[in-house]
Amino acid sequence: MDPTLAVISVSYHSQVALRELVESIAAGSVLPAQTVIVNNAVDDTLDLPEFAGLMHVDPGANLGYGGGVNAGVRALDPAIEWVLVTNPDVTLESHALESLLDAGRAEPTAGELGPRILETTGEVYPSARELPSLRTGIGHALFANAWTANPWTRRYRGENRVTTDVWRESGWLSGSCFLVRRSAFDSIGGFDDSYFMYFEDVDLGARLSAAGWRNLYVPGAVVTHSGAHSTSGSAASMRAEHHRSAYLYLSRKYSAPYLWPLRAGLRVALAVRARFTSRG
Repeated sequence: MDPTLAVISVSYHSQVALRELVESIAAGSVLPAQTVIVNNAVDDTLDLPEFAGLMHVDPGANLGYGGGVNAGVRALDPAIEWVLVTNPDVTLESHALESLLDAGRAEPTAGELGPRILETTGEVYPSARELPSLRTGIGHALFANAWTANPWTRRYRGENRVTTDVWRESGWLSGSCFLVRRSAFDSIGGFDDSYFMYFEDVDLGARLSAAGWRNLYVPGAVVTHSGAHSTSGSAASMRAEHHRSAYLYLSRKYSAPYLWPLRAGLRVALAVRARFTSRG
């Protein structure tokens, strides 16, 4: 058992998925000292197989993803230096945590480290990306489906970044599964919980970078993500939340007073897109 390591997962009616996650943690080559499950579903009682270090946090309200993770971090022992943040519907390969820890300890400026995330089909999910800008965002949105090799999508997905034998630097890492150095996380105040869901991971990567930490993608660490388990029954509301969070992030990035026409245009465009996609 590694006394410096903890795992945090935020549950929202995720009982079945959590069992598989917990089993994969217990079967790993490195065992965390603490595994914290934050229960965001106030009408749900968790029943999980007990093992050393497992604890539940019941905040009494749905805090959103980032807010739930923050609640989990506050419950950790002060000796914890590394925190794996993961969705419930993720399973870890046996050496995934060990590979992430080895890379983090070898790179003292690494603030967060992300594994290679596989879909259940075996396809690699592009989880390590550049911070979104208007140019890359528009190009990616327009051409990603029809022209997958377009330069804007390649840039946004970080495909032009130099990769070492162990890691590749990234603008941000998917919040579905990543290892974070606790001192780095605490130094920036954790997740910004004004993002209820979506873009909290983009914002975290941006703020870690601004504080001098690096976001590293570690492809040798492998996990599988089944995807959108807790949100599958509320797709329309989640699409609306995604667009709300996108506007929140971009309006803060382009916050100069003289950019108010840009922010107004973004608000309209995202509202139209949210309405259009809700009809799909």
